[in-house]
Amino acid sequence: MAGKPNKTHATDASVDAFIAELPSETMRDDSRALIRLMQELTGEAPRMWGPTIIGFGSYHYRYASGREGDAPLAGFSPRKPELVIYLMSEVLAPELMATLGKHRRGKVCLYVKRLDDVDLGVLTTLIRRSIALAEETYPQA
Repeated sequence: MAGKPNKTHATDASVDAFIAELPSETMRDDSRALIRLMQELTGEAPRMWGPTIIGFGSYHYRYASGREGDAPLAGFSPRKPELVIYLMSEVLAPELMATLGKHRRGKVCLYVKRLDDVDLGVLTTLIRRSIALAEETYPQA
């Protein structure tokens, strides 16, 4: 596993062009809102990570298994059925998740059909905590 390269890297692809190609106006508007929020929280400009992830900033991780790579401090992917927001799993506390609104979750992914379905204050708290945890867990030189 340690030798398998990470497929997702920051690219020079245009974030604006990617957003413009999204199939629905709601997804484009929600993506622009998340870009503003994540840019404000990270102080970083948006960049494409692979063909479908919009990320902000980066950190280098190295797991005990030896696997390592780079990941965005904050990021999301506007997929056809829903927005996928990437968070450190430790921040997905039950008390916050209970007040977030309509969503589903995976190990490190939060799935939201529309931003109108969730409490943006709670989402902001989750993203802020995820950024802080990534910076604390993987301090950069």
